[in-house]
Amino acid sequence: MRILISQKTPSKMTAYETLQTRYKAELEFRPFFCIEPLSSREFRAQRINLPDYTAVLFSSRHAIDAYFALAEELRFKVPETMKYFCSTELVANYLQKHIVYRKRKIFFGDGTPESIAALITPKHKGEKFLLTRSEGARTDALGSLLEAAGIDFASAVMVKSVTQDLHDLDLESYDIVVLYNPADVKSLFENFPDFKQGKVKFVSYGRGVVGAMEEAGLQIAVQAPTPEAPSAARAIELHLEGKL
Repeated sequence: MRILISQKTPSKMTAYETLQTRYKAELEFRPFFCIEPLSSREFRAQRINLPDYTAVLFSSRHAIDAYFALAEELRFKVPETMKYFCSTELVANYLQKHIVYRKRKIFFGDGTPESIAALITPKHKGEKFLLTRSEGARTDALGSLLEAAGIDFASAVMVKSVTQDLHDLDLESYDIVVLYNPADVKSLFENFPDFKQGKVKFVSYGRGVVGAMEEAGLQIAVQAPTPEAPSAARAIELHLEGKL
């Protein structure tokens, strides 16, 4: 059995041991795309002026790096009064790479749009928010919540996905392919525009990729994470056992 996983090879293979031992699976890890920050020229085309905003919304570490890199390139000194609203605590902690971490100006949710919107209490409604995002990423849910709450905000692309060259892969030779991101789907069809699924089974990991896979006409054999299958590896195991 051959399994293609659209991620970098993990530092620890513990989660995949059962697939390798019980099912004799041959695993191949191969990122389908990489994330790159927008150049200052690309960013300026959006007509966003960083000094106009007093608070920033982040959902990824890539966006944080890109924001501070752009600020430096555009000669904008980020003020100490800037407030940061992050999707999760993990993302919030990453801010320490660029600023002195002060709880009074850093807030984080549980990963859902609702939790992020809930952070913007009445005392923050006077701020002007910059909603950072990746190119092609959907921010409709959070944007709608901010609009409904009367929040003054603008959305700005900070990073873009760059398709990797996958032409050396024979996709039809894999029994299972795991995709994590809409950019994985984009990369697949940019590399193989005539791809037909055939007998290849696809596993989706994360809610964000499901819509992109369905729009591309890919049939999903297994969706994860779930309480029973918190990892892609476990989801594959349960599927092979006939439980998913």
